[in-house]
Amino acid sequence: MSSASKAADVTLIGADYSVYTRICRATLRLKGIEYTFEDLDVFAEGGAEKARQAGHPFGRIPVFRHGDLTIFETLAITRYIDQAFDGPLLQPDNPNDQALMNQIISIIDTQVYPVLVWGLHVPRSEGREPPPEMLGSGLKVLAALDTLAGDDWLCGGSVSLADAYMAGCMEYVIDSAVGSLLPGHAPRLWTWWNRARTCAAFA
Repeated sequence: MSSASKAADVTLIGADYSVYTRICRATLRLKGIEYTFEDLDVFAEGGAEKARQAGHPFGRIPVFRHGDLTIFETLAITRYIDQAFDGPLLQPDNPNDQALMNQIISIIDTQVYPVLVWGLHVPRSEGREPPPEMLGSGLKVLAALDTLAGDDWLCGGSVSLADAYMAGCMEYVIDSAVGSLLPGHAPRLWTWWNRARTCAAFA
């Protein structure tokens, strides 16, 4: 079955502000898949219940539908998109680069999102100062990613799910309490972002 016919009934449910919705949208764009987007704000009144009704048992977003199939959890969604549709492969085919990709994705889930997005961006967006210890934690996260970043894309010579994950966070990272320190503190990551931001999938 061709990618176009497979994609005839593809829907992504989420919100533009959501890091994880952005990751899924970037993955769909990288694969060249047409899809329907349904906006769902889980922070609005009744939003969590709508998300549960859409197929996420924990009342979160995104939710992905392909025909009769419903998938929640971003890693499951993005890997399914990469494996089920035609288009460039977004997961490396060698164990070393696969491990690097999975490592970066794990750092984004366990460190970038809670520390840089929620810990350092959200307080700034609300006019609050973040806890002092968060600044040090944020710099450690950036340093770790900078050490792992490849010369072209995060995991080597071609774009991968790791790039989609990091790109989904970058607007908030830059607009966080450590954003201005990125060029000097994480120069490889900053170089990667200046390349990645020109990619239409990450716009």
